[in-house]
Amino acid sequence: MVNDAVHRTVAWPWLIAIVLTVLIVVALLAAWRTRRHDHAAPQSDPGATWVANSARVGGSRALRRWTRRYRAWQWAGITCLVVAVGASAVVAARPADVRVKQSTLGTRDIVLCLDVSGSMLDYDRQMVDAFRTLVKSFDGERIALSIFNETSRTVFPLTNDYTLVGEQLDVAYDALDPAVLDAPTDATIDRYLDFAAGTALTNTQSSLIGDGLANCTLLFDDSGSTTRSRSIILATDNDLRGDPVYSLDDAVKLAISRKIELSALYGASSWVVDPTIESDYRTTVTGAGGYFYHAADASAVADIVERVQSQQAVDLDAAPEVTRSEQPAGWILIALLGVAGLILVQGRVRE
Repeated sequence: MVNDAVHRTVAWPWLIAIVLTVLIVVALLAAWRTRRHDHAAPQSDPGATWVANSARVGGSRALRRWTRRYRAWQWAGITCLVVAVGASAVVAARPADVRVKQSTLGTRDIVLCLDVSGSMLDYDRQMVDAFRTLVKSFDGERIALSIFNETSRTVFPLTNDYTLVGEQLDVAYDALDPAVLDAPTDATIDRYLDFAAGTALTNTQSSLIGDGLANCTLLFDDSGSTTRSRSIILATDNDLRGDPVYSLDDAVKLAISRKIELSALYGASSWVVDPTIESDYRTTVTGAGGYFYHAADASAVADIVERVQSQQAVDLDAAPEVTRSEQPAGWILIALLGVAGLILVQGRVRE
């Protein structure tokens, strides 16, 4: 949800005050000089020329009409000058529209937690496709992507920038190519190593699922102090090859204790030979209140979307976005009209 508020302002209002003050001072000085000139004795004007029998001309009706028109044009000229100077002052003071956009984001927070070990390469692209389908159904949710093997790497933190999310998921799809194992080339290997950089520490362990899930749990920016909904979508084949700090059971309990809903996608990798791996994964997740799906299940993605969207949505206020756009056009037009009017009036006065 976005709320926009727009108000008009000027950058240098003091400039308008200075110009108005100068105009008032000039007007007062002009009025004072005119009054002084009108009350001065005619004899005091050395340039005056006396004309005999001229009093009759001064009282004629035609001369009075001409004088009124002359004064009217003078006042019109003064008005045009004031308008031109005043509008120019406003332009110089930089009028602008200031838009304050207050948006809410992160109605729900979802962390995508992806196992990128070698045993998952047969399924990783399917997982990424599932993630992309999920993202298309979201509106306002914040999403993060974390990948893990021996260690974890955050591909992008919680964000509602779906353009960035889409770009990074496209990068993930290109990098997690099964050809890395089946028919490797320099290009496929380089793409995989670039994307998975930071997920291998000693290269002596892999698929430390508990540590990967625990790291995803820590990506949320609050510890459960609010009722904003939080979800983790974990994708792995649960083929543990090493000694993690967190067991899968410990990590699941950590997530549930922080009121994070866990949806687990199971990728049945051909590397997995132990039949208890799937059942242990399912039992651990569902036993703690989470939800378990096969990655090959066509309804899995739809069920996860429905489950996430059914959770209570709590808005998170974003920092207000302030934009300033200068709007001098109208005042420039007024100033030009004032100048044009002044030129026209001066022409008429000279006539």
